[in-house]
Amino acid sequence: MCGIAGYYGRSNTPVPALEILERMIGTLAHRGPDAKGVHADSDVGFAHARLSIIDIATGQQPMANADGTIWITFNGEVFNYVELRRDMIARGRRFRTDSDTEVILQLYEEMGADCVTRFNGDFAFAIWDSRRNLFMLARDRAGVRPLYYTSHGGRLYFASEVKALLEAPGITAEIDPIALDQIFTMWVPLGSRTPFRNISELPPAHVLIAGPRGIQVRPYWRLSFPEARDEKALDGRAEGEIAEDLNALLFDATRIRLRSDVPVGAYLSGGLDSSLITAMMKKLAPERLRTFSVKFESGEFDESAFQDEMVRALATEHTSVTCTAADIGRMFPEVIRHTERPILRTAPAPLFALSDHVHASGFKVVLTGEGADEVFGGYDVFKEAKVRRFCAAQPGSRRRLLLLQRLYPYLPALKNQSQKYLEAFFSTAADDLADPLFAYLPRFRTTVGAKNFFSAELRDTLRGYDALAELRERLPPEFGRWHPLSQEQYLETTYLLPGYILSSQGDRVAMAHSVEGRFPFLDHRVIEFGARLPPRLKLRTLREKHVLRQAAVRLLPAAIADRPKQPYRAPDSQSFTGPQAPAFAAEMLAPDRVSALGLFEPRAVEKLVRKCGSGSFVGFRDNMAFVGILSTQILGQQFFRASGLPRVSSKAA
Repeated sequence: MCGIAGYYGRSNTPVPALEILERMIGTLAHRGPDAKGVHADSDVGFAHARLSIIDIATGQQPMANADGTIWITFNGEVFNYVELRRDMIARGRRFRTDSDTEVILQLYEEMGADCVTRFNGDFAFAIWDSRRNLFMLARDRAGVRPLYYTSHGGRLYFASEVKALLEAPGITAEIDPIALDQIFTMWVPLGSRTPFRNISELPPAHVLIAGPRGIQVRPYWRLSFPEARDEKALDGRAEGEIAEDLNALLFDATRIRLRSDVPVGAYLSGGLDSSLITAMMKKLAPERLRTFSVKFESGEFDESAFQDEMVRALATEHTSVTCTAADIGRMFPEVIRHTERPILRTAPAPLFALSDHVHASGFKVVLTGEGADEVFGGYDVFKEAKVRRFCAAQPGSRRRLLLLQRLYPYLPALKNQSQKYLEAFFSTAADDLADPLFAYLPRFRTTVGAKNFFSAELRDTLRGYDALAELRERLPPEFGRWHPLSQEQYLETTYLLPGYILSSQGDRVAMAHSVEGRFPFLDHRVIEFGARLPPRLKLRTLREKHVLRQAAVRLLPAAIADRPKQPYRAPDSQSFTGPQAPAFAAEMLAPDRVSALGLFEPRAVEKLVRKCGSGSFVGFRDNMAFVGILSTQILGQQFFRASGLPRVSSKAA
């Protein structure tokens, strides 16, 4: 795991190439504190900040092939590099190192850009092939590792984080209003957009090829599901056999993610997913296992009782960090400096603190349970959509509507609402059934409410643009033929997972403290296995992740294996109000500061701040609006060097 940066193409900038590379990679020292390297010639410059995990002695980068005609700078891991290396040696190839980096180089020599189809891993890399005069960027299938790029003065610049691009000559930060609107609608930008105008993110499972004929960005893998009418489980096997196969596949995905020349630990949340991965780690490596968790003072968020049960069951060496609302408020600006985008929840902050604790404990690598909810149907929105569809099919049925009371038992504020409120909030209108975004309409409507705080200038800039319309246009042609659960899994896996979960809650807050997260559930073999399962094996009535629970039954205590999903959450607006409120929050949300950035209406924000600080109940919309506005204001202070709102096309990026 590392930080990469560089450029492709000649430029008339007077700044020396090595100076540019040193400045760019200098901003990424947190991603790779163990070593630094640069390489430059007339057409290409590569820089690398290394977090040494595999082949510590000889894996330095940038790395060249034997004759120096192909260069690479690589961030991430190729977990099946051992098998790929063995196969290539059998074909007569020789290796100078034991690194996965050289495996990428040599397989590229054999296959060109198609080499990415052979990799099982989390990666972002750049390759310069002087023989073919081709430059290549590539990103892993699930979007675990970030990769950004932009063009200026005839050069294509790339980096692991935006802050490195801003060190390139002529590159400045301006807000992209379309991306901001998308984040305040769906939590994430769409396609290659980022909050920074003219700076793009290479989408997951894509490669960028640049050469004399221009630049091409194309996918090499995509998520797909069987048609709704296809109810066969894989090849027709029984449920028990499928659970056994899933168990074996997850063990193998975990096994290859334990490959490391440094110790590997685990995040233990107390839920099914991280507990199962930790239990598999214990089976695969019975020696003392190190686990880490985050705790909260408030019982509404804390899961420490379940964490402690797993620690006892597996006899792990365990430590945790307790995160208070005041802690979240204090560290929030630093979190935004690393997420490099507005966020609508504070949930990344406790994970930022957790990775700091992991780093202080001497660990560079942890396995976690991310991806299970997307792949095996674990999110509450899946149950919610099933209940809403059931109600919408018979809109006059009062008995069906009572099922709404069974949703979100861990949200007392919602549970205490009247039946009439629940019916209005969950929108069970039959007319909505035809909308491909049916499952997400209640939450999109809630999130969109935060846009009521947009300034008149921003509203004018966005006039005529509809983020949800663009999302609908981006859906694949076969989307309508999939089962509703498959449609919902596609939306989660394609958008929220890489755009928020793996980014703001994953790579960015972990690598802020030089910690690499690995995710067995996001092994592409596991993703494809889960996609082929019929929905009834994932969501059995209202029991989420049914087949995964079957696979886990012999590995986990019953209280964990049968435990209902409790989403990871953290205190939101209360982290910035009251007697322990950090001073910067009031400063960032003061009318003059809000007016200066020009994105929000100062008076409306002032009223929101008073409401959130009054001690009265704060609902979902106001919490998201508060955190979203505050994080945007912080982002503006940290990055935006140009004032005013650029006029941009609403055309999809």
